[in-house]
Amino acid sequence: SRRLQAAGVVVPLLPLLPWVVGGGWVDPDTAQGDRTTRALVDGRTFDLVFSDEFDVDHRSFGDGEDPRWTALHKNDYTNTALQFYDKHLVTTSHGMLNITTVPETTEFLAFDDDTMKYHRSKKHFKSAMVQGWNKFCFTGGILEVKALLPGEAYVGGLWPAIWLMGNLARATYVGSSNWMWPWSFDKCSRDLQKQQLVSACNPHPHYGMLPNSGRGAPEIDILEAMPGSGALPLSTVGKPYFSTSLQIAPGIEVNRPQGGVWPGPGMWYEGMEYGANSSMNIFFYGTRNVKKNQDYTYQSDALSGNTQMDKKKWEQWHTYRLEWETKESDPLREGYIRWYMDDELIYGIRGETLSQHLDSEVPSEPMYLILNTAMSSTWGFPQPCPADCKCECFDCNSKDKQCTCGIPPGFCKSLPTSFFIDYVRVYQRTNVSAHKVGCSTPERPSTKWIEGHVDLYKDEWDEKPLRPVKRGGAPCKTSSECGAAHGGGKCSGTCVCTDKWTGPRCTAHAGFDDVVWEEEHDLGFAAPSFPFLLQGLVIIVIGGFALSTLVHVLQMRHARICGIQFSTPHGAFGSSKQSTRREPRETRLMADATPLLQNSNGKFYSRVPLGSELQLTRMIVDEE
Repeated sequence: SRRLQAAGVVVPLLPLLPWVVGGGWVDPDTAQGDRTTRALVDGRTFDLVFSDEFDVDHRSFGDGEDPRWTALHKNDYTNTALQFYDKHLVTTSHGMLNITTVPETTEFLAFDDDTMKYHRSKKHFKSAMVQGWNKFCFTGGILEVKALLPGEAYVGGLWPAIWLMGNLARATYVGSSNWMWPWSFDKCSRDLQKQQLVSACNPHPHYGMLPNSGRGAPEIDILEAMPGSGALPLSTVGKPYFSTSLQIAPGIEVNRPQGGVWPGPGMWYEGMEYGANSSMNIFFYGTRNVKKNQDYTYQSDALSGNTQMDKKKWEQWHTYRLEWETKESDPLREGYIRWYMDDELIYGIRGETLSQHLDSEVPSEPMYLILNTAMSSTWGFPQPCPADCKCECFDCNSKDKQCTCGIPPGFCKSLPTSFFIDYVRVYQRTNVSAHKVGCSTPERPSTKWIEGHVDLYKDEWDEKPLRPVKRGGAPCKTSSECGAAHGGGKCSGTCVCTDKWTGPRCTAHAGFDDVVWEEEHDLGFAAPSFPFLLQGLVIIVIGGFALSTLVHVLQMRHARICGIQFSTPHGAFGSSKQSTRREPRETRLMADATPLLQNSNGKFYSRVPLGSELQLTRMIVDEE
C-alpha cells in the first residue's frame, strides 16, 4: 500500500513527498501530458495530485457510491433556494459529468426553526450537487475545471456554480456553518472572540484543535453564473456574466459600501486586479450573519469581480482556473488568489489587500470542491416581484398564474438542461510542505471536531455524515452492468470489482490520500488549566497531607525507621484494649477516651483503635 501514516512523523516524510504525492487521487485516464502544469503567474511547475476525467459512463454518486464525490439527496434551504437536490440527477455520459435540472415536484420533510418541528413541504424544481466534503481536500495549488454552462445565456433563473469551502463546514448543512463560515482569521481579538467559534484567543481548545489557532470555513467561488439580459446600473458589466469571489470573515463593520454603489475612499479593499472584461462586483459586498443574540452577530465580506459573457461564450466550453497560494506556500510569504478563464486573468487578490482592514488572511484551510446548479428567487428571478404577483409559488407545471408570474420569461421552456463538466484537476508543488492533500492536516486538523459535532454534518435520519464507499455488491445479470467494458468488474449475481475499481457497479477509480496525517480518533480534551502559583500551592498542600498521613500510619504501627521510633502519644486515641458497652440511661466514658463527636442526628461517635485500624464506634446515649 502507498498509504503512509504521518501522525507524529511528518518531518521525516517530507523528503519522500515528491515520490509519494499524486498517486491516490489521480485518475488513470488523465493523459501524461496533463500531469504537470505551469503557474500562469510566474511559470513554476506544479504536479498533478487529483483528477477526475469522468470518462467512465453511468457512474453514480449517492452517499457511499463514489470515493471522490457525494451527490446530495436533500432539500436545500440556503439562499431562498427553489430546488431539491436529487442524487439521481447527476451521472456521467459521453466522457462528461452531467448535472441536470428539471421542473419536477418533490415532497419532503422540512424543519421549521420557529416551531422546532418537521412538516411536509414541496418544491417544484429538482437539480443536483456533488461535493468532495471530507473526501478530497487540498491546501494551496492550482485547480482547473473545464465546463459548459447550462440553460440559455439570455434567460435568467439558473445558478450554476463551481466553488471551494473549508472542510469545517459542509455546504447546505447550515448548523456546521454557524460561526464557522467564512472565517479566515488567525489572530486573537477579544472583540471578535464570541463570533468566531474556533478563536486564536483559546490556549486550550478541545476536539484536537491547536492552541491559539483561529479556524473557520472560508469560501472561494471560481464561478457563479448569472444568465439573463440587460445592463446593470453603474457597472461596466451586464447580464449575462459570472462572478468570482473570496468570502471571508471578519468583515468591515462600519463605513462599508452599500450594494449597487461604488465604494468611497478607504471604505473597501484596494489593490485587486481585474481582467479586460471584468469589473468590481458592486452588487454584493458580503453578508450580515444575524444571530438571536446580538453579541454573536458578525459581518462577512465578499471580495468579488464580475466577468462579462455573451451568447457565444455561454455556449462554448471554457477552462476555469484558480491559482491559490497561502502565506506559507507563497515564495513572497504573502499569499494570493488569482482567477483565470482560458488562461486569461479575470481577477486577483493579494494577501496585502486583505490585511488593510481587519487583518484577515488568504485562506489556509483544507478546501473541498463543490459543483452544482441551484435556483433562487433572489438570483435572476424578477426583482422586484411583478405587479399583482405574490411570488410565493414557483411551479412551471401549475395552471395557477400565481405560481408562474414570478418566473423569468422563457425559463420553463429552457428546462430540462444540463451543466457539463469535462474534467477536474488539481496541481501542487510536491516539494513545498505547505501544499498538502487531506481534509485534516497537522496545521489544520478537523477529524476530531467533526466527530465531536457529528449531528451538524448530517440529517437527523442519517446514521453518519458519510457512508463507507461500497465496493461492488450491486445486483446484476451480466458483467456489462459491472463496468466490464473498462475492466472494472464482473457479474456473479452481484458485481465484483477488480483491483483499483470501486463503487456498487465498479465504475469509479479508487481514490485515497497518499499521506494520512491523523491516526488517533479520540476527542482529545485538554486538561484543566491553572496558574503556576496555584499549581505550586496545590502541590504543597497535597505533599503536606501525604507526609502527615505517612507519619500517622507509622505511628499506628509503632514502626522504627533509621533509628527513629514512631509511636502513638498516650491518650491520643485511647488504649488498644479499650472497649465500649451500653449501660441504661447514661453513658460511661473511660478516662483516656477521646472527646465525643456529634453528628446531625444528635448521636455521638468516638474514634477508637481496633487492632491496627481505625474504626468509628457509636456511643449510644439513652434518652431520659
